[in-house]
Amino acid sequence: MRFIFMTTFISKKLLATTLLTVMLASCSGNYTFNSNVKPDNAKQYFSASKVKVFNDEAEFMSSFNYVGLVEGFDCQEKPHLAPPDAANARTQARQAAFLQQANGVIFTSCIAIETKHCVAQTVCYGKAYRLGPPHEPIE
Repeated sequence: MRFIFMTTFISKKLLATTLLTVMLASCSGNYTFNSNVKPDNAKQYFSASKVKVFNDEAEFMSSFNYVGLVEGFDCQEKPHLAPPDAANARTQARQAAFLQQANGVIFTSCIAIETKHCVAQTVCYGKAYRLGPPHEPIE
């Protein structure tokens, strides 16, 4: 009787171990991941980090060229959404400066404006500059 009990116990343990092994093996398939994120989109997304913010031209430690005006905005599209943020508007302006091959920006103002399309909107304006060394080069 004891032998039958031990045999049944061992066979149940073996069956449980086998089932667990099969289940774990079926989870280790060769899965692929597709994304809509493209390298160019990532470059555009992180482009603001390549543009340094300065308070005025006296902070430039190198030669510089004025590139042009830039602006960015943040819009609160519906009343239940987050209010506009000047930081988002400045980030968008820095991305615009990057597209103009600038690596420095001086913000002149950020203001709240009224529009038909937004509950509230903040717009930031700045001047974009191309700075020489020792400032980080644009890629």
